[in-house]
Amino acid sequence: MNVKFINPFLEATIDVLKTMAFVEPTPGKPYLKKDNYAKGDISAIIGMTGAAKGSLALTFSESCIVRIVSNMLGEEIKEINGDIKDAVGEITNMVSGAARKLLEAEGFSITAAIPTVVSGKGHSIVHVMGGPSIVIPFNTDHGPFVVDVCLTEST
Repeated sequence: MNVKFINPFLEATIDVLKTMAFVEPTPGKPYLKKDNYAKGDISAIIGMTGAAKGSLALTFSESCIVRIVSNMLGEEIKEINGDIKDAVGEITNMVSGAARKLLEAEGFSITAAIPTVVSGKGHSIVHVMGGPSIVIPFNTDHGPFVVDVCLTEST
């Protein structure tokens, strides 16, 4: 996995959450993830193909995503529900779109599928490409979330 594919997702995540949810995410140190266990309570995963192929997953702790979606909708939400599940898919779509636009400016044309949302303690994420992924952990005032990217340049 090339780092040139990671930074656009990091930048897009920060921009989308600041703009759409008024949340200031702080990135932590990226690491290589070798298992399929999600690092949170709800995830969306989206497949991508083109100049690079693979997938992106966003995984949120319950406290974090409840605040993000409450901010986005302008109403107080207390727990993961249908609105949260829909919003996690849409946030992942927005992050993917913003990152793909940044990658396109670098000469990489990538298309994306429709995100799939999975929730529950201990759920797993299986990337399209299999194998290890790069995880960028983030902290917010309301809890952690991670961006989990598994992309490889097409040959």
